[in-house]
Amino acid sequence: MSEVPKNLWKDWRLHALVLGIVLLTEWIGTHEFLVGPGVILLLPMLYAIIIGLALFFTPAVKEKQSKNAEPLIVLGVTLLIAKIGVIIGPSLPQIIEAGPALLLQEFGNLGTIFLALPIAVFLGLKRESIGMTHSVAREPNVGLIMNNYGFNSPEGRGVMAIYIFGTVFGAVFMGLISGFLATITPLHPLSFAMASGIGSGSMMAAASGSLVAAFPSMETEILAFAGASNLLSLSTGLYMSIFIGLPLTEKLYNVLTARRDKKSHIKKGRGA
Repeated sequence: MSEVPKNLWKDWRLHALVLGIVLLTEWIGTHEFLVGPGVILLLPMLYAIIIGLALFFTPAVKEKQSKNAEPLIVLGVTLLIAKIGVIIGPSLPQIIEAGPALLLQEFGNLGTIFLALPIAVFLGLKRESIGMTHSVAREPNVGLIMNNYGFNSPEGRGVMAIYIFGTVFGAVFMGLISGFLATITPLHPLSFAMASGIGSGSMMAAASGSLVAAFPSMETEILAFAGASNLLSLSTGLYMSIFIGLPLTEKLYNVLTARRDKKSHIKKGRGA
């Protein structure tokens, strides 16, 4: 065992800070408030990220704690993936009963690749864009990228950036957009309930809460469809990313960057 892992468990300052943040954020609890037909949901995870970032710029967190915290992220993601695996097995009968509409929903999530990746490449992002756009970057996808590329890789930095961004803004966005769209479009509210299950408990809770606030008479159906949808995303989303999403993103990235490099080469040739 190397010296770094040995010292990691002896870093009492880091463990005390993490424990203090967890206790404080759990004490604050979950809060929600309405914005028109939408719901903004504030969860302990959001407070933890904000407090952790604030402490990073204070003397309480030194360079040693920052370096020791990196491998703990991988450990935390590993535990979450194990928990998801335990959930999948007993829930297989529910998945089968959910029907083809829910089973095929994961193909819709591939749309983020065709929409977001070209924009990322256009903005000049390099391989970070693969981690950022291959999925919605929740815990299973973070684990997949770290397993394939490593934590300190460009892809790893990209997926972690979107993971943090989704944690901070994802629940707020989902809570607002689901309520607004459900009330101004002719689509059935249950279609939005199905769409709210993207593999994130906080985002699903915010989106379904917004829908329940807009359609209180359908509360039971909305929560049932949202829960089944989220369960399917957790169950099948990782396999979709492994076999289709990530390879597709890699292929599309190579095509887009080849075109970008070709155009850049032509412009340089004309300039010369």
